[in-house]
This record gives sequence, C-alpha cells and structure tokens, in this order.
Amino acid sequence: MSIDQKQQTRPVAIVTGATAGIGEATARALHAAGYQVFGTYRKLPAAKIPGVDYVACDVTSDHAVGTAVREVHAKAGRIDLLVNNAGVGLVGAAEESSLEQVKSIFDVNLFGVIRMTNAVLPLMRQQRSGRIVNISSVMGLIPSPFLALYASSKHAVEGYSQSLDHEVRVSGIRVVLVEPGYTRTTFESNALAADQKSEHYGLARANAEAVLRDEIAKADPPEVVAATVVTAATAATPRLRYTAGRDATTISLLRRFVPTSAFDKSLRKRMQMPA
Repeated sequence: MSIDQKQQTRPVAIVTGATAGIGEATARALHAAGYQVFGTYRKLPAAKIPGVDYVACDVTSDHAVGTAVREVHAKAGRIDLLVNNAGVGLVGAAEESSLEQVKSIFDVNLFGVIRMTNAVLPLMRQQRSGRIVNISSVMGLIPSPFLALYASSKHAVEGYSQSLDHEVRVSGIRVVLVEPGYTRTTFESNALAADQKSEHYGLARANAEAVLRDEIAKADPPEVVAATVVTAATAATPRLRYTAGRDATTISLLRRFVPTSAFDKSLRKRMQMPA
C-alpha cells in the first residue's frame, strides 16, 4: 500500500491554533490516535510536531479560512473532524474595553468558529459524516468577573454549538463542546489587557489577575484537554458537552446543583472580590 493510500484510510482532522497550548497538545493527541492532522497557524512554529501538516489560516479572515479548508481538502480528499480551538483571552472589567476591542475578541472566539464551521459543513454534508469539536470553557457556564468579555464569547459558542448540532444531525454530522477549566498554558500572559482601564476597578482587577496566575500555575496540563478532545471526537454516540479536567468537572457540577446564592458567594470569595 502506498503512502497516499495509507493516508486515505486515516480520518482527517483540522485543528485551529495548533502551534501552542491546547491546540498543540490536541494535534499531537489526534495524530497519536491515528488521524491525519492539519494544524492551522498565524505564525509558523519554530518546532513542528512530527507527522502534522501545517496550514496558514487567520480565522478572522473569510478568504484565509476558505483557502485553508480548500487546501486541506485538496491534499486529503476529505475532512472528518474540525477542532475549533483558536481563541484569545481578555483580562479586565467589562466596562474597561472599547467596543472595537470587544468586536476583536468575538471575531476570533465566536466568528472564527462560525467561519471555520461554515467552510467545512458542505464537505462533511457531501460525505454524510463529520464531527465538529468546539473548545469552549467552564467560563461559558458561569459568571467570570474580569473575564466577562472572554466568558461572553464562550457563552455564545455554547449556544451556537448546541443549536447547530440539532440542525446538522440529519446529515450525519455532530457538534460537541469541550469545556476546560483553568489549564496550564500561556493564556494569562498572552491575554489582551483592557484598552480603557479605569482606576475604579484597580484593586479588584489586580486581585483577579493574581487569582488567574495562581490557578493557571497549578492547573491541569493541556494534555488533559487534548485527551478529552480525542474522546469527544471518537465517541460513537457523542455527548453534547465534555468537561476537561478536575476543576472543570467540579465547577460544572456545582453550577448545576448548588443554589445560586451559595454559588455566587463562593465565586466572589474565590475571585477575592471586594465586599
């Protein structure tokens, strides 16, 4: 059997934002699970993952997304899995960001997901099969003071994914959510800062930033999320959502079963919010 024939027997996956953190770990895990993996990038990584093909793609560009998906399909002949991982964080009070900055966050975290999804859906529908795994967050389930705009984008991804899944099942396609908690990545150091900071929020914002740094330092590694993505991608009958890691599972359960007032009090204490 030739190399091309062998590749054709392997399911084909696209992972956006595959050069670091959760995206890089997911590309590695899917390759190890037998997928032919295409990882997208905005800046080509210095060290490439052996066996992973890299494709340039800015998820905020319709043209770039269309070009990348066509390139993958031309090379592999099909697309079985899309992992929408590319995202950007923003730390600051909701009031501290200009509307332009808010739009820039949503352009990556929500509209980037929609662009990629819309590009692969016709191909998956033609195949009568496919799976889309959207990397959400437990912050898409709970209030997240000083991460309000990031959390809002993930709440939107949650609603979009749940609704889309119902629309595409008739074509043999499923959409699932993976919800990490804090993960040991460069999220905090790479997150945008609010562009209209106010002294009114100075102390509370500083407390939130300190909590975020501490939580990320002791969090699960990105490989935990990657393993959950593989589970979500390969399950014969997938669930709608998969929490990834200890913290995410605990928070999800608390949100479902703890009274709102008690959850609110616990959240404020954990985030060191002023009385």
